[in-house]
Amino acid sequence: MSFLMYDLVFLAIFTIFIVWFLYTRRKNLDREGILYLYRTKFGIKAINWFSKKFKKQLNWIQYVSIAVGYILMVTMVYLFAQLVYIYIKSPEIVKAVKVPPIMPLIPYLPSIFKLDFLPNFYFTYWILILAVVAIFHEFAHGIFAHFHKIKIKSTGFGFLGPFLAAFVEPDEKAMEKKPIKAQLSVLSAGTFANVIISIIFIFIFLLFVIAMYTPAGATFDTYIYSAANLSQTTSVNGVNVSYPTQKVILNNLDLTNSRNLTKIQINNKSYYIDNNEFIKNINKVGEIVLLYNELPAINAGLPINSAITELNGVKIRGTEELSKEIKKYKPGDEVIIKTKTKNNKVLEFNIKFADDGNGNPYLGIGLYQTSTKGIRGKIYLVLNVIRTQGTYYESRFNTDFIEFIYDLLWWMILINISVALVNMLPLGIFDGGKVFYLTILAFTKSENKAKLSFKLVTWILLLLLAVMMLFWVFSF
Repeated sequence: MSFLMYDLVFLAIFTIFIVWFLYTRRKNLDREGILYLYRTKFGIKAINWFSKKFKKQLNWIQYVSIAVGYILMVTMVYLFAQLVYIYIKSPEIVKAVKVPPIMPLIPYLPSIFKLDFLPNFYFTYWILILAVVAIFHEFAHGIFAHFHKIKIKSTGFGFLGPFLAAFVEPDEKAMEKKPIKAQLSVLSAGTFANVIISIIFIFIFLLFVIAMYTPAGATFDTYIYSAANLSQTTSVNGVNVSYPTQKVILNNLDLTNSRNLTKIQINNKSYYIDNNEFIKNINKVGEIVLLYNELPAINAGLPINSAITELNGVKIRGTEELSKEIKKYKPGDEVIIKTKTKNNKVLEFNIKFADDGNGNPYLGIGLYQTSTKGIRGKIYLVLNVIRTQGTYYESRFNTDFIEFIYDLLWWMILINISVALVNMLPLGIFDGGKVFYLTILAFTKSENKAKLSFKLVTWILLLLLAVMMLFWVFSF
């Protein structure tokens, strides 16, 4: 039985438990709009003990927390602006992502929207991560509130339909009387805690990958390609063509090929055209296009994004080993290559090396090099410390269990960082909105100006969210 079945059983049991819990304690529930709150005194003693025990440390940590909060706010505003730009200017990206911009992260979201670029997101993940994110976030608020002598009235859980949330409830009136610096430290503490938790789990993730995975192959994500002039096409799928228009090429594509490739002749040289890409972009295709060269890898059918694990019985653990092993042969030599696909299917191919033009053996596979510029590039550099690009890694034991933990840690990091960022958006419902209000108040010394600025920014952000939703609809 797959883990999904266990997860669904756990979901059913958890739902029954929550319904029973709410029903039996319905007298203790407080309703605030559509939100139900269950207040307790759980954890208050721990919060008070922590704030007293580490009083000296908290005295300087509060400044770091406030600084991190402002950095996150600026970063989130920039990312939000970038997101709005993408929704307006790049409908193809929006269509590929599929998820509406106003969408909570719910269990099974990648499966619901068929997001193949994301790992599974089980209900088990959701509950575990929610507990870590919410408890540390809210307890951090409580710790700094008590540090500034603000009474903690209660802790507890909030229920918004199937969505759960933890909360720590300080005395709001007492907090409003405190200096702006104290209020800022309390408000920024939650996101600061999420940042710290993210860093801790990044180290856990790195250690986990080092300990549980071993290099076991060389991956490639493309065949070798070059530019060619479609107007000089002489045959498509073995059919001679005199007037190679796009429509003629389209009508002669080999759509029965399981690899979605069609052989095409241009100036007595053979290429392969990707059927799907050509059909999808037919209105954008010009005369000069990129086509796969007819080389051993594509001729033999080595599947893209698979891992080459053996060459003539020699184990391959990475791209460098593959390159060294290939150099032992000559053009025209035949070898047996074993590959492993994404679904762990092992395939075997007989391949004859081509000549690269300099008398060297040539297989005809390429590795897309990730740019190290920008935010994406920096993330790649961090991951590249433990994983070499182009290397296939295999778990040391129990693949399903290792992948379960790997995905859990991956989501844990992503969601903690996301919560830290989104919560500092200067929008009314988030801590970032209150931080923005207090910041304007500190500069202007005017509550009217601070409230006006707060409302103005909130409405602008809500309007931009509505614009993104509109362009999301238009993209489909």
